[in-house]
Amino acid sequence: MSAGLAAYGLVRRFGGARAVDGVDLTVPPGRITALVGPNGAGKSTLFDCLSGRARPDAGRVLLDGRDVTRSPDHARARLGLARTFQQPAVFPGLTVGENVRIGAEQHTAGTARGLLGLPPHGRADARAATTRALRLFGLDTVRDLPAAALPAGALRLLELARALAAEPRVLLLDEPTAGLDTTRTRHLAVVLRALAADGLAVLLVEHDPELVAGLAHTAYVLAAGRMVLSGPARAVLADPAVTALWGAG
Repeated sequence: MSAGLAAYGLVRRFGGARAVDGVDLTVPPGRITALVGPNGAGKSTLFDCLSGRARPDAGRVLLDGRDVTRSPDHARARLGLARTFQQPAVFPGLTVGENVRIGAEQHTAGTARGLLGLPPHGRADARAATTRALRLFGLDTVRDLPAAALPAGALRLLELARALAAEPRVLLLDEPTAGLDTTRTRHLAVVLRALAADGLAVLLVEHDPELVAGLAHTAYVLAAGRMVLSGPARAVLADPAVTALWGAG
């Protein structure tokens, strides 16, 4: 059984147009994989297909070797997949701590346990997982504030903390550094490297080529719904055709 996340021949149509057109992709555990490409390339639509928010018109999605193509997002979450969005999806009427607690209560036997300081086996206490995730992103001092009171960058971190509190095995991050300042971006990079070292499979959409080159092991390039190039991140980003595509985004 193959671990991590994999997609084979994914197609997603909108009317007569193919937003995702025959995409193959693998996201192995212990690695950070980047998905890059110009605006409108189909990256978020592909994320929807991978996470279960949308069902592909053709192709397969495997999670730890299990075919989840027809499984909805909540079923994939129970199997260990977590996802963040371009616009942070939080519950504004709940406190910061309550938002993260929701993720902790969706806990699976994931691989982020070491980073959270949790034992390698057994169900973590939701309160402890919540506290550790808040501290990891510097949100413990605002845990009792309503999420609506946070600025955009902190909302991004809140969504990440909630995803991590669920202890996923696969983490999909859609533009995780959007709205973050340089210090927070650097901290996030440290956290993601630690997650990968702990065995997590990470797939991120990111528009900063320097960050991708320094963070990702593998990069996939999507353009007009099709995967046009993949390989070691630094080599892919150095390709003149990719540089041109990035400039078009």
